[in-house]
Amino acid sequence: MPNDSPSLPKVKDSLTQKILLGNEPSAELIAILTIYFVQGILALSRLAVSFFLKDELRLSPVQMSAIVGISTIPWMIKPLYGFISDSLPLFGYHRKPYIVLSGILGCISWVSLGTVVHTSSTATIMILLSSLSVAVSDVIVDSIVVERARSESSAKIGSLQSLCWGSSAIGGLCIAYFSGLLLEYFTTRTVFLITALFPLIISSVAWLIAEQPINKDTKKSNNTKHQIGQLIQALSQKAIWLPTAFIFIWHATPNAESAFFYFTTNELHFEPEFLGRVRLVTSFASLVGVWAFQRYFKTIPFRVMFTWGIFISTALGMTTLLLVTHTNRLLGIDDHWFSLGDSLIITVIGQVVFMPVLVLATKLCPPGIEATFFALIMSIFNLGGTVSYGFGAIIMKWLGITENQFDSLWLLIIITNCSSLIPILFIKWLPDAKIDIGNSQPLINDVISP
Repeated sequence: MPNDSPSLPKVKDSLTQKILLGNEPSAELIAILTIYFVQGILALSRLAVSFFLKDELRLSPVQMSAIVGISTIPWMIKPLYGFISDSLPLFGYHRKPYIVLSGILGCISWVSLGTVVHTSSTATIMILLSSLSVAVSDVIVDSIVVERARSESSAKIGSLQSLCWGSSAIGGLCIAYFSGLLLEYFTTRTVFLITALFPLIISSVAWLIAEQPINKDTKKSNNTKHQIGQLIQALSQKAIWLPTAFIFIWHATPNAESAFFYFTTNELHFEPEFLGRVRLVTSFASLVGVWAFQRYFKTIPFRVMFTWGIFISTALGMTTLLLVTHTNRLLGIDDHWFSLGDSLIITVIGQVVFMPVLVLATKLCPPGIEATFFALIMSIFNLGGTVSYGFGAIIMKWLGITENQFDSLWLLIIITNCSSLIPILFIKWLPDAKIDIGNSQPLINDVISP
């Protein structure tokens, strides 16, 4: 026993440096990582939702795309949750009660989908509420991470966010394969009922977060008028709204996701179990992307990172044409293997390019309105996603793509991939600096100071 004692500090130091990326282990850190982990696990229901809409409710690709777009609405109004959390405490706290309530809402919505939902309208409502549940908890936990990340040294820049996104990716990795495998043995409704258990974990760990109860002085400084004033002052800065506009344009280009899902299931006859494998691969790829960013790319200038990321993603996206036209078969590559490899590479690149968005958004957040401001930037990003699905649905309708008609899918892929190059025209809206933008926070402090 005496010989084991000296090794304990070494084990703790190794855990802190290698696993937690330099962040000290604590009950709060465990709670934060658990919330992100569960958010990743909730991907368990993603395939079930797609098959539920496609097979049980008999919806077309355009209708599915519309419902997916509607389900992103809660992510477009994230500043509202942040604003409410920053200015209206519940039971003396700004953060913890909202996380608890979001978990309860998520549980109720998934139970409803598993039991009483039988129409497309009620399905849309419940999917919307489940999305709202995750969006609220995401806003609150993001605000906590922003508060903690502000004090990071230049050597640790982005480490906490990389850790959090890594935890989410691990959660998705743990459950990805089962998202398809369960559908081989159970109904979509059973999968929904299993999913309903996980939001309750978010509610249970919320109380581990270290948050001081508000007092009269704190409440006075965080009143609604003060919050709005800070937000307006920050948004008036060109250095903030130009990069935010770029983020929107980058994410708003049309996509072919819904049409491609129908193609893989109705044309290529991919089974749910295999689609679970694809989810497994993409979850692993997300984790690799987070690691690659933290290890190799976190000091690359924004403009360089996005320019190369967009060009590479577009080129890789065009490889989907090989699958749609069955050219991969002529090359001796099986549809399944081609799909797995393509998903792996594209996801890694996408995650590496996305991480700088989080770092930039964190550094621009003024003290006191972290939840509101970070949520505003990310909701604009999500608004771009909704616009993307809308454009995709319009183009699908125009090209006559249905659940069984894919003759024009190749053209849809060309259009969506070529349009993804549009953001290059606005690349100068990004700061001409490295991702480690250590001077941005003092700038924001000057802007909002009374």
